[in-house]
Amino acid sequence: MRPSFRNRARSCVRRAGAPRTRAAPEELRTFIECAGRAVEVLARRQPRAKRLVLRLPQGLPRAVVSVPPGVALEEGIAFAERRRDWIARHLSRRGEAVAFAHGVEIPFRGVPHLVMHVPGRRGTVWREEQAGVRRLCVAGAEEHLPRRLTDWLKKQARRELLKSCRKYAAAMGARFSRLSVRDQKSRWGSCSSNGTLSFSWRVILAPDFVLDYLAAHEVAHLLEMNHSPRFWRLVDAHCPHWKEAERWLKEHGAGLHLVGAT
Repeated sequence: MRPSFRNRARSCVRRAGAPRTRAAPEELRTFIECAGRAVEVLARRQPRAKRLVLRLPQGLPRAVVSVPPGVALEEGIAFAERRRDWIARHLSRRGEAVAFAHGVEIPFRGVPHLVMHVPGRRGTVWREEQAGVRRLCVAGAEEHLPRRLTDWLKKQARRELLKSCRKYAAAMGARFSRLSVRDQKSRWGSCSSNGTLSFSWRVILAPDFVLDYLAAHEVAHLLEMNHSPRFWRLVDAHCPHWKEAERWLKEHGAGLHLVGAT
């Protein structure tokens, strides 16, 4: 017998009112104590992960645990807790973050500069030297100093990178479509298949020969999208100081990620 309209409607109401299953959380955050220091731990679900992996992102006093499917996020937190000493040891090697503020010293193109707030001028940033002290002067309201200085450094980085990339593109017979400057944490530069070159703005904090090498490295990827012997021969032919730049980044690169961090 065909059910009445009334019965069908009642059945639909029951289905609509049935409890819904909630999606499993993809992240779990907490803090753990490492050598007297509170460190944020983020356990994050990674569908492709095969095992628990702990890493410390550049420029952030945070531990991130990649958690594979089928493993509870709480186990990721416990995994980090069992490695408190390792986390504390590696964070101590990096030093402390240096927020942009009046009176701090930061590198600019590899040279120490003193950040100075100059309230009597309009919102600009400029360089000057007095009594042998190099300064980065930031005008405007003091609460806007971090943003204004960051924006200025990004513009300087893009200008210098564009100059170097054009130089190497012409020398190698390569072409790039665009160049972007971002706050990359995992790599200093990248090259996409569509010819876009991307760099961390913090390369402007490094000495000029380091920025120059990073430009050569990514331009070479326009021709060789790998790190094969042919790629390194191409880099060596046009940028003979690349090994020195690699050594500098290995020794000092992590510290650059602490500059301007909050």
